Amino acid sequence: MFGLDKKDTTLLLIVFVLTMCAPFLLNPFPGNSAMAQFNAGYPDLMQRFVIYGIFAIGFNILFGLTGYLSFGHAAFLGVGSYSAVWMFKLLSMNVLPAVILSVIIAGLFALVIGFISLRRSGIYFSILTLAFAQMSFALAYSVLTPITNGETGLQLSLNDPRILGESVSASGGIPFPSLFGLDMRATHVMELGPWMFQFSAGYYFCAVLMLLAFYLAIRIFRSPFGLMLRAVKSNQQRMNYTGLNVRPYTLAAFVISGMYAGLAGGLLAAMDPLAGAERMQWTASGEVVLMTILGGAGTLIGPVLGAGFIKYFENIFSKINDTVLHQWFAFMPDGIEDLLVTVIHPFVGKGWHLTLGLMFMAVVIFLPGGLVQGGQKIGNLFRRKPAADHTTSAAKTPAE
Repeated sequence: MFGLDKKDTTLLLIVFVLTMCAPFLLNPFPGNSAMAQFNAGYPDLMQRFVIYGIFAIGFNILFGLTGYLSFGHAAFLGVGSYSAVWMFKLLSMNVLPAVILSVIIAGLFALVIGFISLRRSGIYFSILTLAFAQMSFALAYSVLTPITNGETGLQLSLNDPRILGESVSASGGIPFPSLFGLDMRATHVMELGPWMFQFSAGYYFCAVLMLLAFYLAIRIFRSPFGLMLRAVKSNQQRMNYTGLNVRPYTLAAFVISGMYAGLAGGLLAAMDPLAGAERMQWTASGEVVLMTILGGAGTLIGPVLGAGFIKYFENIFSKINDTVLHQWFAFMPDGIEDLLVTVIHPFVGKGWHLTLGLMFMAVVIFLPGGLVQGGQKIGNLFRRKPAADHTTSAAKTPAE
């Protein structure tokens, strides 16, 4: 189905079900319960899950297949955001042209940076990409202020021309991005007792694009082009000795990866029409590296899991403050309650980075293959039990 084998089709269908049913899966607890703190089924966060999933999928095509570690992919994310906002300012508020322009501009930018950076490999390549990203970040803050609006960030205004769209909404404000009239903020709320499920047009638009990006990644992984990239990762020097020029393949992977990042940046701007230089900072590049490694570099679903894992716990841990902790431990004696709050306080709220860092360390130490490896180990445990039972029963059967 879809030109994929049975295994890949199953994987695509799993991702489809998870994304389409996310409003239900991410709201497992009643809204009036103490555990509602762990719900994440609201539009803004769900959109970030799939957008950063696209970002990580694209990065995995470069890092997971070729082994080239880029520390500058946030530059393409930022370029995609700026391109989308400029499209909103000049043409119309339709998100489709903005997203297409983001992909094209990010691809051209990746072509230039990749052509220079791929002259080196290993740590030298990583340093070059990091340097280009930081140069882009600095230029967006200073020299390119007429284009990027510097520290304030590029925003929409009532004075924007918008050749094919309205500059002012019916209420007299700035129009919001839409898809052929469908407002990206449009949300349908379903209430089932104490549960509340939100279905956002913006989320499902991003989810459909993530599914298309995931499908394309599967085709790339299974294609002869993908096999060539794996060969580059395995032993590039041996391939050079055979007389094969691998640079066109690695450059193509770099450009495709940059276009994925541009798509993610365009979607971020489509959901919130604001582009700032902070999206190009080195920390944003480091985040996508963590997502890919945490989920499982070189695997198909790993980057999606890593992006969801980081964005989910980033949101949950940052919301837990002392008030929430006191509510959780209110049933305990005052002395023990205060002690527990004091002990846990450095790991939540403003200290959520520490908790996420410890979790990342644990995964890297005990699961070098990422979350995908953890899932495989759990699956092997269930598969071994029936096999062991069958072996035992066979051993007890007398020979005829």
